[in-house]
Amino acid sequence: MFQNAPQGKCASFSLRVYLCHPKARLARVAAEAELRVPFADELPTRQAQLAALQDPEEFDVLVVGGGATGAGCALDAVTRNLKTALVERNDFSSGTSSRSTKLIHGGVRYLQKAIMQLDYEQYMMVKEALHERANLLEIAPHLSAPLPIMLPVYKWWQLPYYWAGIKMYDLVAGVHNLKSSYVLSKNKALEHFPMLKKDKLVGAIVYYDGQHNDARMNLAIALSSARYGAAIANYTEVVRLLKTTDPQTGEEKVCGARCRDVITGQEFDVKAKCVINATGPFTDSLRKMDNQETKNICQPSAGVHIVIPGYYSPDNMGLLDPSTSDGRVIFFLPWEKMTIAGTTDSPTSVTAHPIPGEDDINFILREIRNYLSPDVEVRRGDVLAAWSGIRPLVTDPNSKDTQSICRNHIVSISDSGLVTIAGGKWTTYRSMAEETLDAAVKTHCLSAGPCKTVGLMLEGAKGWTPTLYIRLVQDYGLENEVAQHLASTYGGKAFDVAKMAQVTGQRWPIVGKRLVSEFPYIEGEVLYAIKEYACTAIDVIARRTRLGFLNVQAADEALPRIVQIMGKELEWSEEQRTLEAARKFLYQEMGYRSRSEQLTKTSEINLDNQEVARYKKRFHKFDKESKGFITTVDVQQVLESINVHIDENALHEILNEVDLNKNGQVEIDEFMQLMSAVKKGQVSDSRLAMLMKTAEETLNKRGPVTVDRSGGGF
Repeated sequence: MFQNAPQGKCASFSLRVYLCHPKARLARVAAEAELRVPFADELPTRQAQLAALQDPEEFDVLVVGGGATGAGCALDAVTRNLKTALVERNDFSSGTSSRSTKLIHGGVRYLQKAIMQLDYEQYMMVKEALHERANLLEIAPHLSAPLPIMLPVYKWWQLPYYWAGIKMYDLVAGVHNLKSSYVLSKNKALEHFPMLKKDKLVGAIVYYDGQHNDARMNLAIALSSARYGAAIANYTEVVRLLKTTDPQTGEEKVCGARCRDVITGQEFDVKAKCVINATGPFTDSLRKMDNQETKNICQPSAGVHIVIPGYYSPDNMGLLDPSTSDGRVIFFLPWEKMTIAGTTDSPTSVTAHPIPGEDDINFILREIRNYLSPDVEVRRGDVLAAWSGIRPLVTDPNSKDTQSICRNHIVSISDSGLVTIAGGKWTTYRSMAEETLDAAVKTHCLSAGPCKTVGLMLEGAKGWTPTLYIRLVQDYGLENEVAQHLASTYGGKAFDVAKMAQVTGQRWPIVGKRLVSEFPYIEGEVLYAIKEYACTAIDVIARRTRLGFLNVQAADEALPRIVQIMGKELEWSEEQRTLEAARKFLYQEMGYRSRSEQLTKTSEINLDNQEVARYKKRFHKFDKESKGFITTVDVQQVLESINVHIDENALHEILNEVDLNKNGQVEIDEFMQLMSAVKKGQVSDSRLAMLMKTAEETLNKRGPVTVDRSGGGF
């Protein structure tokens, strides 16, 4: 597939490209007893890590890229007793690794292709992934769990066809099978998944895959490598690769990288015997930094996901639609008490800031409508967040599409010794890292032992039990939901987070003030996030917590307090600029723009005469002076008359959502735009619409005040 690099004096093999076929690695390692953990008690600060990177003594391995694969390479290297460094130009998991479908899976559709096309390579890829699925569920039980996924069947002939395919999936998993798949009758399927469309449904098949908190998993891998002594730093960009001339061959060899601290602008050199390129979609950028003439090996593909309310799916079962209108597969999964739907698969250009497109969002919504009951109104306004992730697919440059490409990975070594790991998928990050380090050790003659990451517990896994949250409730007085969240996010480290939670002053909970009322994230997590190398508010809402991925409006509301806490701790001088950057991230990359643009001045008002009359009447209950607009004062007066009290700042926020021209008031045409958007499902959960409707109903129930009740006329 690629040109073989010429042999150096250390190389005992001629082939420098590894097509990564899986191997059955069933041997367990008691690695923890053998490994030294220099930072078991306290992680070094980011400043200490930056200082370590500038150590004049040469590193054995420098990994570029802090996604799942890069972090996996760092953990693999440091546990082989190699002196290891890792740099990431943004935050750990800021790219594709935090924007996945949240599944740990072998790939049902890849197995189908392997069988239908008699493709042994795809079969072995599925087998490897199923082994890695089992390992990942074991080494991070707090962040992952098996998830049953339903495959609804609407034609009788499909039932044995799909059943045979899913049973083959179980068979390939072998001893690593999570639970056996099974068939459900129509009634049982509807009992488990009542939102399903009943018409023509003949039954369903349920199989098991794994699910995880992807960004936290990525972070756990990176933090684990730091515990074992790797020098890791986020917001550290590679400016150029360092090279030296081999005195024997006269050829240039990569010997490190010139790096820049993105936060301070300081530049420094990191010297290393081996540099590993694990930059995902940016693979070719670093390869061209090594050799401008090298050909691209990565074809990026965009995958968009949306988040909708949890009531769209059962709490403990997902759904797979194997045959969408254009042949793509759609998953419909419960996650963090919400529902994830996706993904799309379309060619894209590489960017650090992918934006979910409105067309992709609407495509997913249309597919959801196809298999949900007509009783469930699938509304555009129910999209609480949306994101796009760029898959770094490895492909022939002449390929015209990405749908048929499987996620094989390759390890490529350039003439100058740059080791590149490209392609693959989340589930196989560990085996990809192992093969990368095997190749690096052999090529660069590094003194290292065998891989020790099979069965190696990740950050937080030690000390975690399914009942750990009960101790958090009993020992610290945390709310039950908050304690469960902390246990499932931080595992055994949850106690360290609880210690940082402030006393509420209430009878219950005793500690743990929430950032927003409807989510279990607490202020103490912001302080702990800094210990986990969070440098910006975006790091907190997107990756240390997942609030930005779950609800953009809730994240927006939490931002001022997050910035306030971080600003005080990190001594920020420009909190407002940090706040604006985080809001820009929500607006562009998390779908806030798409959500907010559903209500615009140019939207067509689709209301009949009766609706127009009804809404005008409702509006004039607040606009008593017939000004043609309402303000917070008008709303406050009506609310006080029905004994409802809302904070003035909160009222201002409520009106601001509808105030399209941002003049501090809501005109009647803006109100009509809102009610039309609510009717069409473009906007849901509008606080102003609900507030005005409730107030009107309360006023109508009261009716006119009688003479007797007014005091007899005195």
